[in-house]
This record gives sequence, C-alpha cells and structure tokens, in this order.
Amino acid sequence: MPVMNMVQALNQALREEMARDPRVVVLGEDVGRRGGVFLVTEGLIDEFGEMRVIDTPLSEMGIIGVAIGMALYGLRPVAEIQFIDFVYEAFDQIVSNMAKIRYRTGGMYSVPMVLRSPCCGGIRGGMHHSQSPEAYFMHTAGLITVMPSTPYDAKGLLKASIRSNDPVIFLEPKSIYRTIKEEVPDRDYTVPLGKARLVREGNDVTIVTWGAMVYQSLEAAKLVEEKHGWSVEVIDLRTLFPYDKDAIIESLEKTERLVIVHEAPKTAGPGAEIAAYIAENHIELLRGPIARVTGFDTPFPLVHEKLYMPNIARIYMALKKVMQY
Repeated sequence: MPVMNMVQALNQALREEMARDPRVVVLGEDVGRRGGVFLVTEGLIDEFGEMRVIDTPLSEMGIIGVAIGMALYGLRPVAEIQFIDFVYEAFDQIVSNMAKIRYRTGGMYSVPMVLRSPCCGGIRGGMHHSQSPEAYFMHTAGLITVMPSTPYDAKGLLKASIRSNDPVIFLEPKSIYRTIKEEVPDRDYTVPLGKARLVREGNDVTIVTWGAMVYQSLEAAKLVEEKHGWSVEVIDLRTLFPYDKDAIIESLEKTERLVIVHEAPKTAGPGAEIAAYIAENHIELLRGPIARVTGFDTPFPLVHEKLYMPNIARIYMALKKVMQY
C-alpha cells in the first residue's frame, strides 16, 4: 500500500473520479499546466485534457458561477479557490445560488459540485492566506462543509464529496498538506460524509476537533496523561456540517467533560454551536463547564501566528481547567 501525503491523496482522488465519471471536471486559477498553487491538480491536464481541466481567469465569482452552471447542466465540477481567503468575492454565488437552488426549485434541480480550497494557518502566510472561515459555510443552509486531517480521509472524503448530489465546501488545512504521511489504499473507497472519527480513546475528558488541530490535541492529550494520568478521548469531526452529534454524545456519556479545539475565531465559531447544542440538549452529561481553545477575535497576525493558533500549551491548560473543576 503506497504511503502518501495529503496533496498526493487528493490528487489521486481527483484522478480516480475523473477516470470513473466523465462528468467530473476541474476548474480554477492555474489548475492546469501549473497543477495548482500547491500542485493538488498536477498532471491532470495531461491525462484528461483542457476540456476537463480548465484554467480560469482570476475571478472567484466567475469560477463559482460557472461551476454552478455546469452542475445544473449535469456535470460534476470541482472548483478550486487558490486560498479560501479569496472566496469572499464569490460569496453571493455560494450563499444565494449554490446553497439554495435545491430548496428554491422544490428539489427539481441540485448543484452536485465541490468547492475545494486550502485553509487555516501554520505556514506564515499572513492575514490573507491563513483564515479559517468554516463557520460562514456551516451557517449557510444547503451546504455540506468538510475538513480532513489525514491523507486517507482526504482521499475518501473528496471522493464522497464529488459523488454527493448536494454542494460541498471542502477545506484543506495547508499546514499538514505535506507534513502528515500514511498508507493510503491505491483503490476506490469513500469516507462517509457526516461521520466523525475516533482518533484516541479515553475515559476522563473528550476533545472535539478537526483539521490540523487534531495533531495539537493528540500531543496535549499525551502530555496530560503523562503528567496527571488523565485519559483523553480525541474525536475528529471530519464533516463540520452536518456534524456527527451522536459521536460526541457517545463520548460524553463516558467522559462527562468536553474541550473543543479549532483555529477559527472564538466568537460565533464552530465550537460555539457544538457547545450550545450540548448545553441545550445534554447538559446532564457534563460534570463541569465546556472549554474552547480557539483562534482569537482579531485578524490573523503574521508576526504572532504562533500565539494566535491553538497550541499544545493552551489545550493542556484547558484540559487541566476542565478536569480540576
């Protein structure tokens, strides 16, 4: 079984889906001869040609608008936005059209497309190349929002997203594009949308997280266990909306304590929704308050990137606070 990083796994997923289904097309800035800014689409144009791997003008609104039209006419487009920070120009297309056409037409039409884009910090990209805007998409009814944390999941989730009959926002944490490697089957498989992954079993406290923060959470869990003997369970949501509520509840029935970790800003962030859901519906499971370890309510800082992003120390302190309540 080949060992791959996330870029290679995503490339293989696209290649396999394009070979399997002639309706799958790829479009975006520099996705053709350049292979994308991070080389996720490298080589696809040589195999499938310029009619299916389309270099577009520098226009995010145009990319998404064209992809929506393609999907309505029977294709399955995968549109790349070079950095998720540039997606805001296309927000009207995403929110008013991409997300709402199925509802607006009473189910007569759907938009089976994927918007995939690098996201999050960790590469010293500054405020316009480091954002984590997943809450915007989670708040928009009609969109599925996904963020993988491993090469295996990246391939399986992207294939499942391409086959979905509803639009998917596929966010790729670029800080782990090449740093995480693992065995990835060189065959067809999918990872189901809406299902979380149990990364680490534990009995005393649950961490719910996703993307690159899975690895910070695992290191903090090991540190807490070494220093205090507390057993930490780590859950990777994988799909952020609709997220796997059952997996969280099942874990809390055992641990009775919850810490949520994400890079997005704290106020109205994804963790706020998860915390509110547990507080409203399952407060009886908790022994103490829910803790959130997140980005701060500021623009993403270049110089202070390490301070802005959740790290092992901040997660460790949150685990101590919850356990000692």
